[in-house]
Amino acid sequence: MSLAGLALVLGHFAMYGVVHEADEGTPAHVFQLLMVAQVPIVLFFAAKWLPRAPRQALTVLALQAASGIAAFASVYFLT
Repeated sequence: MSLAGLALVLGHFAMYGVVHEADEGTPAHVFQLLMVAQVPIVLFFAAKWLPRAPRQALTVLALQAASGIAAFASVYFLT
């Protein structure tokens, strides 16, 4: 979901450039929904797999965190 949010931000930037609008628009709302909707999924994954395979689960969680940071960083630097 983070990668989809990153692709959404970069795709919107590639098509329209940096546009400052009064309303955020549909892409911004979709990005926000993607970022919020992934929280319970990540928490479920962590609760299920950290006790079973901590090393592998931490690797996946680190990748998830990195992709989330990349998505938010793209919004920050492009606005």
